Amino acid sequence: MTKLTHLDETGAARMVDISGKVDSAREASAEAIIALSEEAFAAALSGDAQKGDVLAAARIAGIMAAKKTSELIPLCHPIALSKATVDFEPLQDRHAIRIVATAKTVGPTGVEMEALTAASIAALTIYDMVKAVDRAAVIEGVRLVAKSGGKSGDYKAEKREEKPSIATRLAKARAAKPSTLMGEVAALRPRAAPAAQRDAFRSFMTSNGLRASAWAKDAGVSPSLIYSYLTGKSGKLPSDAATKLAHAAKVRVEDMFGK
Repeated sequence: MTKLTHLDETGAARMVDISGKVDSAREASAEAIIALSEEAFAAALSGDAQKGDVLAAARIAGIMAAKKTSELIPLCHPIALSKATVDFEPLQDRHAIRIVATAKTVGPTGVEMEALTAASIAALTIYDMVKAVDRAAVIEGVRLVAKSGGKSGDYKAEKREEKPSIATRLAKARAAKPSTLMGEVAALRPRAAPAAQRDAFRSFMTSNGLRASAWAKDAGVSPSLIYSYLTGKSGKLPSDAATKLAHAAKVRVEDMFGK
């Protein structure tokens, strides 16, 4: 059995003595996933949630947490980080956000805990930012993705097995019990424009840095129309609202929906 380095010969906790170790370039990345409701997912990506820009706040929180890891985890060494980043990957079919945190340093000890702490705190910050609309959000799968440098060498985690999408699970349910679930499936599928158009609209907002409230104000429409469309509560944007939004963004209506 491998000896736990944070325990001494008597089993007492200790900080490892790294004074004799040689400095080397070290890097680690970690991930966390937070699964959200459709409404919270749309709000997080819109950059215009009730508390502000969700992902911007989570990014700063994660970077700050990486720098303060030794203050949060008792036996970690203070590390002079040369780099700390937090990035986000929307998982559209799950209404989830994958958080990837990376930490780098040149020194005698690794930065795995800094990366893990950054990913964890970023996920908690997303929860805090959206909890007003989704207290059931779930943080899952916090883990080390990769590390390099040091005596133990490189490590890379196995690819995570993705959960089936909502669409896949519904398709299986319809095939298994078509008569029983007909009403339920219909309720879960709002009378909305094709999902591809809604996703294109969401991507259009993200790529152009458009926030729902500010954009709606410029266009002279209610921001609730945008939120209702993004979350699938409404089937489509009213044509007059779509025209005004396109005019405010200086594009054609078709450009907003990927047509």
